[in-house]
Amino acid sequence: MDSALVLRIASEKNEYLKTEEILSLLSQSKLVGKLTADFVEHPLFAAFRIMGLSEIPHIERLPYMQKMIAYIDRSIATAEGFSCLGGVEEIVPCYNAMLLEAYCRLGLAASKEAQAALSWIEQYQLFERNQTTSWSYKEVCKHGGCLGKTPCYIGIGKTVRALVTYSECIKHENQKVERLLMQGTGYMLAHNMFQRLSNGRPISPHITDIMFPQSYALSLTDLIYIAGKRRLAAHENTSYLLYLLREKQIGENQWKIDYHYSYKGYIGFETGRKASEWISSLFPIWLSGS
Repeated sequence: MDSALVLRIASEKNEYLKTEEILSLLSQSKLVGKLTADFVEHPLFAAFRIMGLSEIPHIERLPYMQKMIAYIDRSIATAEGFSCLGGVEEIVPCYNAMLLEAYCRLGLAASKEAQAALSWIEQYQLFERNQTTSWSYKEVCKHGGCLGKTPCYIGIGKTVRALVTYSECIKHENQKVERLLMQGTGYMLAHNMFQRLSNGRPISPHITDIMFPQSYALSLTDLIYIAGKRRLAAHENTSYLLYLLREKQIGENQWKIDYHYSYKGYIGFETGRKASEWISSLFPIWLSGS
């Protein structure tokens, strides 16, 4: 087991580690070495790399992270939220949400950059059909209909996931965020988390695939994270999701990575040749709160 996963399991279980132990585990990790081996000043490289890095607790202590965060603050963060595609007018829900989540994991939930991203969600994100957003820049609609009459399900899923993480960071004390989570999870539950209302088929490519860390694609990993953290596993509308999860087992509480995203900056934590230690450790922890 890579020492980065030791850190993550301890964090998930709220176990205390001394500073020397944390630094030792970070320095021993081959995964951390791989994730910090290169740096490219490109918005999407930075977005995908920080999403991976932020899955490792205490990673913000490393000098590499300070360089990465400084670049994102300078080149991707705007007064309205995070934009990887070119300024305020190109903010889209999925990237804004994923970077908000990364900042939360890095201890930056209260930063002005994260708060701008949260404010964008609170003001403009849609969680229902046939609603109208007050966001004035229409470029958001050309990226797959993010905020159209039927809002992009990927955007909703990624936003709900980010709000789950934000809420956990602040001990569930923001009632507006809790209301948005009720609304967002309600919409997802109405779709059995992953199925089209019209025919029951998967809503988007890779939504039934296991991957780690997350990417632009909404995946089964994201859905299990949401269902577990929000204690939805007992809800009747997650039964198909949990059946799918059982079908994907290759052993008792053992799963493989079955989708490998490819883009500059993105590094998968494991191959799919054997059971994933990350997934096989985290899924039971996430679902245990249900």
